[in-house]
Amino acid sequence: MAAYKRILLKLSGEALMGDDAYGINRATIVRMVKEIQEVTALGTQVAVVIGGGNIFRGVAGGSVGMDRATADYMGMLATVMNSLALADTMRQEGMTARVMSAISIDQVVEPYVRPKALQYLEEGKVVVFGGGTGNPFFTTDTAAALRGAEIGAEVMLKATKVDGVYTADPKKDPTATRYSKITFDEALIKNLQVLDATAFALCRDQNLPLKVFSIFKPGALKRVVLGEDEGTLVHV
Repeated sequence: MAAYKRILLKLSGEALMGDDAYGINRATIVRMVKEIQEVTALGTQVAVVIGGGNIFRGVAGGSVGMDRATADYMGMLATVMNSLALADTMRQEGMTARVMSAISIDQVVEPYVRPKALQYLEEGKVVVFGGGTGNPFFTTDTAAALRGAEIGAEVMLKATKVDGVYTADPKKDPTATRYSKITFDEALIKNLQVLDATAFALCRDQNLPLKVFSIFKPGALKRVVLGEDEGTLVHV
């Protein structure tokens, strides 16, 4: 029995690279889609926000000295490319996905319209939000928190390389332990860099719980949705 009816899944663009230097690793994106498919099979409505680091990193050298807003718009376009790749992989796996972009690219993707997104979710479609917030100077973490709050998600799931929030960096400190649960205020006091400050504040103010888990751990997403002790829950 799923613990959540509707979730917002935040994937980093880097997660799609697998062991590649940049771009999209085919085996990796298929594996991620299969994990999402397991969750939709439980009856949970899934919305996804994906970053663009895997594509933008490949052109980042050219953005040195570039106007910050211009570089951010390039990053937003990278998220749309990843969203299209994710949705197409879902289609190949027999799922129905809709890409909605915060920046208007009408010939390629639908514009983000909240009532339409809610309708798609109710119909059991996976909604992939591309284009970040549509504004420069905001991260895709902030876009995820914003969309999560807008669609009434019960939890925002942040898929990372580590399986939760630790007392210290587990790579540097072997004695570091994982928090099963922690409040937003505790995370702030202990200066645990869970999300960027804007996204963190938005989740806390909108009472949107955050679950941090490893997307590279097979079955972790399903265990999170089933309410098992996987990752770290950050709550008010």
